[in-house]
Amino acid sequence: MGPTAVSKPVRVIIVNTDEEAAPELRSLLLSIEGVKIVAEVDEPVLLPQAIQQFPAEVLLLHLDPNPVATMEAVAPVVAEHKDRLAGIAMTEDRDAQLVMRAMRAGMRELLWKPFPPEQLSDILRRLARESPAAGRHAGRLIPVVGCCGGVGTTTIATNLAVELAQLTNWSGGTGQPKVAVVDLDFRFGQVAMFLDAQPSYTLADLCETPEHIEAQMIERVMVKHASGVHVLAHPNEIEQAERISAAQCAGVLASLLEHYDFVVIDGPIRFDPTARAVFDMTDIYLVVLQLLVPPVRSADRLLNELRRGGYNLDLVRLVCNRYGRESGYLQPQDVETTLNRKLHWSLPDDWKTASTALNVGSPLLDFAPKSKLRLAFQQMAQDIAERQPEAAAAEEPKKSTEPQKRKLFSIFSG
Repeated sequence: MGPTAVSKPVRVIIVNTDEEAAPELRSLLLSIEGVKIVAEVDEPVLLPQAIQQFPAEVLLLHLDPNPVATMEAVAPVVAEHKDRLAGIAMTEDRDAQLVMRAMRAGMRELLWKPFPPEQLSDILRRLARESPAAGRHAGRLIPVVGCCGGVGTTTIATNLAVELAQLTNWSGGTGQPKVAVVDLDFRFGQVAMFLDAQPSYTLADLCETPEHIEAQMIERVMVKHASGVHVLAHPNEIEQAERISAAQCAGVLASLLEHYDFVVIDGPIRFDPTARAVFDMTDIYLVVLQLLVPPVRSADRLLNELRRGGYNLDLVRLVCNRYGRESGYLQPQDVETTLNRKLHWSLPDDWKTASTALNVGSPLLDFAPKSKLRLAFQQMAQDIAERQPEAAAAEEPKKSTEPQKRKLFSIFSG
C-alpha cells in the first residue's frame, strides 16, 4: 500500500547534503498528494535564508551521510523556528546521543531508515491537521512545458489562464478564481505581448526581494488584463535575467501561490535548477507536443528526466497541439504507445485564427469566442479546475493492435 494524501496542502523545505539521495527523497514526498517541496537546501548554512524566503509547514532533514555534523549545524535553526516549522529528521544512525540532540533542538519526529513510505505520510497528515497555517490559501501551479521550440506553449499558457479566470463553478470555491500567468522564458518570452499587456514591473522586480513577498508588492507588480488574468512578464533586459537564481524564482512562485487560485507558467524552457524548483511545487504538468517525430522524441526524453529526478509522473498531462487530419502527421495511438501515456487534450489546428489573435494581442475569448480552438481551451480549463490532478491518475494508452515495432523510436531511431 502506497502513501495516502494529506488532508490539507503541506509545504516542505528539504535539507539534504547527499546529492545521490535527492531523487529518492523527492519521489517519496511528491508521491503523497497535497505535499509540495518549496525549497531544497544542499548546504545547512543556507537554511536560515530558505526559512525567511519560503513559507512552509515542515522542515525535512536528511542527516546522512554525516548525521552528527549535520544535526549540529541545523539544530540552532530548528530550535529557533520550532513553533512554526515542524521538524522531521531521517537517518540510518541510531546513536542515542544523536536522538537526544534532535529532541533538544525541538525535532517533532525522527525516522530511522529504511522505513515504509506510509510512516512519513501518516506523520505529514497529522502535521497538516495540527499546523497553525492550515487555513491558508493554497493555489495550484500549472507549468506549460514545450517539448521543443514552436509547439505553441505561449498560446496555450495565455489562453488557458484566460479561460480559468472565466470560470464561475469550480472545485476550489465560488465566484471566479484569481489567476496569474507567469513568463519563465527569461530572455525571449512573449506572454505580455500575447495579451497586449504593457508591464511597468517584471519578474526581476519581485526577485530582488530576498524575503517572503507580501501581497501588496504582488498587487503592485502584476499587470491586470481585461480578462481578469494578472500577468507577470519576463525581465526587460537579458542582463537582468542572468541574475535570477532558481531560489529567487521559486520564492516568487511560492508567494504567488498564496495569492492566486491558479498560477499558469509559460515554461520552464530548460531542465535546469529553475525547472527543478518549479516541478517541486507543480500540481499538474502540461507537456505540449505535436504529432511529429522531434517533439515526440523530446517528450520521451523529458518524461525520462522527470522519472529519474523522482518527480510524480501521475501529474503529467500530454497536450497535442495543432491536431489535424492532414497527411504526414504521426498517428495519435502510436505516440501514446511510444510514450506509454494518453494524449489528454488535442487542440485543433487553426493557425490562421491563432496567429491573427497573436498579431492583435488578443486572447481567443475576445478575438474568436466561437472558434473550435477557443472552445477547446475552455474545455481544458474546466477539466483542470474541476478535477484534482492527483486523483486523475494517468490513464493507460490505447493498446495498439500493431506489432511492437510500431513504436516510433524503433522506426525513427538514430
